[in-house]
Amino acid sequence: MEQLKKCPLCSGERISHHLTIPDYFLSKENFSVSKCLDCGFIFTNPRPAKNDISFYYKSDDYISHSNKNTGVISFFYKIVRNYSLRQKYNLISKFKSHGHLLDIGCGTGEFLHFMHLHNWHATGIEPAPEPRYFAVNNYLLDVFDEEILSSLTPESFDLITLWHVLEHVEDLNLRIQQIKKLLKKDGLLIIALPNCLSWDAQHYKNFWAAWDLPRHLYHFTPSTINLFLRKYQFNIFYVHPLKFDSYYISLLSEKYKHGKSNFPKAFLNGFRSNFSAKRNGNNYSSLVYFIKNENS
Repeated sequence: MEQLKKCPLCSGERISHHLTIPDYFLSKENFSVSKCLDCGFIFTNPRPAKNDISFYYKSDDYISHSNKNTGVISFFYKIVRNYSLRQKYNLISKFKSHGHLLDIGCGTGEFLHFMHLHNWHATGIEPAPEPRYFAVNNYLLDVFDEEILSSLTPESFDLITLWHVLEHVEDLNLRIQQIKKLLKKDGLLIIALPNCLSWDAQHYKNFWAAWDLPRHLYHFTPSTINLFLRKYQFNIFYVHPLKFDSYYISLLSEKYKHGKSNFPKAFLNGFRSNFSAKRNGNNYSSLVYFIKNENS
């Protein structure tokens, strides 16, 4: 296990224990979450070493790395994912209609494939070999391991996307520096993240599925992602909620808390989370941040 002595966001050393949360999904081990007393950033600490973290993804039930259709939650996830592809495309089209796209953490490639079919030159990055091979073999996509990021041509992408990926990245600062280098000056960066200030996060507490320890190394709020991006001269100009996420996360959280899925209760709590966010500060379960260079 790797113990961080400094905050990954501000490098502050005033760090306190925030929560202890089991890995409900796979190992059942307990993991700790720390909070920086200087900037408020929340992060998993200690965390598995680089050579050990892949163990916590090794499951046929890890949905973003799998295309199997067994299980109620997997079935529900894929219905929402297929609907969301068109939504994502329509959102992006408001700001960019074509060009070169880099999707970091593309999983099995469904979003990348959809964009390729809609006039985008698409490249993907996926560190896990199984979903990477699936994307290449089934969709004939250009998908590579993350090591290639350092050798790609600077300022060559009009759009870079990370859909629930940044929270998994080992070196947060290195990754955003790589993105900064690869994005065109007038390019668009899109980052989707869970929001640990949402109603469902507060309701389920330690059972909130989007903690997802230890796979999620960082736990952003709207203020901490803004602070982090400003550090690299990025500006958030638009924020969009992923309203379906509150239902999916509530469904998983019910399973973690009570040992079984409860669709009626999960639906109710997903609705309550979205209703609360609409009335109080836009704190939806997941948020998509649309970002550009400060000087663009």
